[in-house]
Amino acid sequence: MSSRTVRALALAATALLSATALAACGKSDDAASASGEAAALRLGYFPNITHAPALIGVKNGLYQQSLGSTKLEPKTFNAGPAAVEALFSGAVDATYIGPNPAINAWATSKGTAIKIIAGSTSGGAGLVVKDGINTPADLKGKKIATPQLGNTQDVALRHWLKENGLNADQQGGGDVSVLPQDNATALQAFAQGAIDGAWVPEPNLSRMILESKGKLLVNEKDLWPNGQFVTTHLIVKQEFLKKYPATVKKLLQGHLASVKFITTDGAGAQKAANEQLGALSGKPLKDEILASAFKNLSFTNDPIASSLYTSAGHAQGVGLLKPVELKGIYDLGPLNELLKADGQPPVSDAAAS
Repeated sequence: MSSRTVRALALAATALLSATALAACGKSDDAASASGEAAALRLGYFPNITHAPALIGVKNGLYQQSLGSTKLEPKTFNAGPAAVEALFSGAVDATYIGPNPAINAWATSKGTAIKIIAGSTSGGAGLVVKDGINTPADLKGKKIATPQLGNTQDVALRHWLKENGLNADQQGGGDVSVLPQDNATALQAFAQGAIDGAWVPEPNLSRMILESKGKLLVNEKDLWPNGQFVTTHLIVKQEFLKKYPATVKKLLQGHLASVKFITTDGAGAQKAANEQLGALSGKPLKDEILASAFKNLSFTNDPIASSLYTSAGHAQGVGLLKPVELKGIYDLGPLNELLKADGQPPVSDAAAS
């Protein structure tokens, strides 16, 4: 047999193997799609106590247990807009996120990119300031940080300032200079006196108070009916939901297990969340900060939809969102099926409770 013939046979064999592998891969993908199961689920969340269900679900393996053969690939973000960018680019399939970035994602994609599929957290945010600031008027000429322009706390601060007769533009000008910066930077800046305060989520709110002698000027829950407002909820990419509904349902099973763990074992939940924070940041929270943060939060599967619609109005009012129709932003069907099976009441996507 000539060397040319050997080479030809080798090339033919390689081509056949490649075609077989591609066909097998295609069949595997088709089978996965048909069964509603994905090979992997890329889940975004933040290293904040406001994302405790995610911290605990990852740490204790609750998601992976529910997902079975689908591999969990967790990814962390500092604030909502960055998580939305990752979802748009295909870097994540689902993410825990605040209401305003979810609204922006819905508006930007004209209702085609995301669905809110569960609630997660209420409360746990507010305005911490240095000593000597006692009223809204005292904030004139001051520098106040938020996690990121257009994120949930950024919108909350700008709306509150406007309600109190103060203006703040997106360039850091106006009566109050609003300076979007990541949480770690804001903590350091407040400790050093480079900023006068910050509207932040837990655990940064408690850290600024307990570590840097800040004081709570506004607890955001005091601004909402019954003290309830959505801080964090779970969203999924619509394309992923349509292709892999069974995987999304299993994700929700893991989420429900995590929320239930928090409500039934408070001490264990705090320990697990703190260990995961430590793994992500290299430094767990002090016990007093951890306890303070959890005390300021409630964890719920209810997305508190009425507060989302109100938040959209706030974002429009401060020029960070154009008018948008939010009908259809929720898909709570899979969640309510699981809640019913567990003997829990359904949750609503109504604009007003």
